[in-house]
Amino acid sequence: MAKMMGPRFKESRRLGLNVCGHPKAMKRAVRGTARSDKKLTEYGKQLLEKQRLRAYYGVLEKQFVRYFYEARKSDDQTGPALVKILETRLDNLTYRMGFASSIRQARQMVTHGHMYVDGKKVDIPSYRVKVGQTVSLAPRGRKVDMFKENFETNFVTSYPYISKDKDFKGTLVTYPNREDIPIEIEDQLVVEYYSKLK
Repeated sequence: MAKMMGPRFKESRRLGLNVCGHPKAMKRAVRGTARSDKKLTEYGKQLLEKQRLRAYYGVLEKQFVRYFYEARKSDDQTGPALVKILETRLDNLTYRMGFASSIRQARQMVTHGHMYVDGKKVDIPSYRVKVGQTVSLAPRGRKVDMFKENFETNFVTSYPYISKDKDFKGTLVTYPNREDIPIEIEDQLVVEYYSKLK
């Protein structure tokens, strides 16, 4: 399975966005990062936003392009539709529900078989969770103190589109509205970037 590798703290500082979810990722940010002093062309701004969104969710370019074209065919505006697609991936919801401390850790939990969807093991990070489906920690995952502590520590953290149960479960109650998704991305710039490509 292909995946994004590399130093995530360094990437966060380069892109000017905490793409790894770690609280210390941006502490060493300096002047001249992508979001501060660089004077970018319009194309440069579009490219940067595309790189930031892709890095935040840890998606490779080929798959990201497929998501874009799927979003463009939807009834919603392309930018919000793209973010909604990314937000409902199983690895991301594992992170949002508090089972993992980062999307990278969430992806690892999924691939190692620690997450269930509606009571069945799903080990595909890109699996798209549908409204009404429940994501839960597998029985063997509940034996891992780190996973249990993650969930218990983050239990009070909530999003309007997610409900959580203290029995290590979370449900996608509705598809997220763009304003409810906590990511600082100008998704219209991403749309403009890909709209210029053949």
